[in-house]
Amino acid sequence: MARIEGNKFVIAGGLSQIGSEITQHLLRGGAREVVLFDNFALGTMDTVSGVVSDPRVTFARGDILRTNELFDAFENAAGVFAVAGFLTLPLSLNPQLGLAVNVQGMLNICEASRYRGGVKVIFASSVAVYGETEEDVTTEKAPWVWSGQQPGAVLYGGSKIIGENLGRLYHSRYGVPFVSLRYSSVYGERQHRRAVNSAYIVDTIESIRQGKRPVIPDDGSEVHDYIHIHDIARANVMAMESEASGESYNVATGVSTSLNELVGIILKQMGSDLEPEHRKIEGKIRATVSSTLKFSNAKIVQQLGWRPEISIEEGLRRIIAWSAEEAAAS
Repeated sequence: MARIEGNKFVIAGGLSQIGSEITQHLLRGGAREVVLFDNFALGTMDTVSGVVSDPRVTFARGDILRTNELFDAFENAAGVFAVAGFLTLPLSLNPQLGLAVNVQGMLNICEASRYRGGVKVIFASSVAVYGETEEDVTTEKAPWVWSGQQPGAVLYGGSKIIGENLGRLYHSRYGVPFVSLRYSSVYGERQHRRAVNSAYIVDTIESIRQGKRPVIPDDGSEVHDYIHIHDIARANVMAMESEASGESYNVATGVSTSLNELVGIILKQMGSDLEPEHRKIEGKIRATVSSTLKFSNAKIVQQLGWRPEISIEEGLRRIIAWSAEEAAAS
């Protein structure tokens, strides 16, 4: 257990969308210091503009591939949120660096935590560890079904499986407190273009704003469990303050939304009467294409008391409003 109030925390990948949201929750929880550890390769100061004025927030330019820099950042820290990593799309474009960051980088975080006396690690994993799950309801015990997936998706899911088991190894061998959180499709304000499923939301919003018909891949029956960054950050903070260690949790709403439903909600909220266009998109990198998908969040509800608070309708309303502000400012 790492109490938030009065303690120091490090966010590896602190300039990310999720890192920024976790920072806000830590500050509201009374954290003494939040170190945003980042190599500035993808993240920018714009992402954390809402917290830079808080004197408790400090920045450490560093790379998780350089262990000595993690040693320095972890000094006197109670916990680290391991958010840094390559998602499916960038990993498929640069597998050499992507696998190094996701695998060796996670090993370095575990080693730095051990070196600093057992800093609690909350690892940003993914439901990609299940691949194209064949379960009616996917619990944390479901196997990885990767046959038929695109190579980039398999490499990403495999890297998250390795990351989780590095944490479990350090938990069992060295007593390093470790929890992995398996996110479903994360979306929300400050959305970037590197997350395959969530980038589609922003692309659709922008198309509609420009008066273009939104394009829905295939017949639109593909479903995803969209989880808002507010609920992701809450899960991270609750996992950090819990007694849990060596555990993995699905962080998902348990609600499946098809692409047809998703686009329909966006069109309604934007007051548009545009008709969607269904089209097969050749060469597009996709994580999953299942039309039947349901993730169970029963374990995290029972053990940590976490429940999602943001519905897909409310989450889309927020990201549409954020997107409009961004468009007005550009």
